Amino acid sequence: MNHSLFDLSGRVALVTGAGGSLGSAMSLGFAEAGADLFVCDINPTALEATVDRIAALGRRAVPVVCDVSDPEQIRAMYRTLDAEYGKIDILGNVAGPAVMKDPETISMDDIMLTFNGIAIGRLICCQEAGRRMLKAGKGSIISIGSICSVSGNGRGHIAYSMAMGAVVQLTRELSTEWCSRGVRVNAILPAQITNPGLEARMSADPQLRANFLRGIPMGRLGRAEEIKGVAIFLASDAASFVTGALIPFDGGNLAKNAGGTHPGMPELKV
Repeated sequence: MNHSLFDLSGRVALVTGAGGSLGSAMSLGFAEAGADLFVCDINPTALEATVDRIAALGRRAVPVVCDVSDPEQIRAMYRTLDAEYGKIDILGNVAGPAVMKDPETISMDDIMLTFNGIAIGRLICCQEAGRRMLKAGKGSIISIGSICSVSGNGRGHIAYSMAMGAVVQLTRELSTEWCSRGVRVNAILPAQITNPGLEARMSADPQLRANFLRGIPMGRLGRAEEIKGVAIFLASDAASFVTGALIPFDGGNLAKNAGGTHPGMPELKV
């Protein structure tokens, strides 16, 4: 039996990065819970694949190609949302490009590209959604952050970690400003989630997978579809008293001390 608290029927969810693994999974989760979708991505082919999967569930999905590093494209996207649905109940802030380079050599252009795609893009999406949600007196905003927003990761993550740190503070500030007016703002902080790009990186560097697993007590990497449960929870009335939360989606990574050990850890000898 499906509990009514998790029912998203009659609601409209906008998800950015809906052509990617996490964005697609989040979109499908909302659709499975009864919501209709407004989805965007910079990749039209991947976006259409997500739309087809949503349509197969019997839900409506309106696609828009949008580069979230461009504020004007975001604002135009919301004008299309107004024309198609006339409201927004849920925002899933997922998209955002990042440049990985050593901190001593990374250029300001690369830093700004990462900030514009991750921090500024999320801010503009939140502003546009927030204005509409505040007028309606209700809404849920969910941003994808990262464990890198609260701990260091090395390996050239300087711009990414700085931008994701901004996403954490964005979440705290907007929650403080808006929750008494009916708009809840939360963030999900993933660790390593499998996707084609990450699999390619791990294939190129055989030590990388073991390095990740040394920090994940659960003993495996995450799967994109596992985002559905926490996203549906945060979007739904089941989370009516949850705001400003930073929810780890990390198999125990943040709970574990960097010098700690866990059963099954690669190279662990006991």
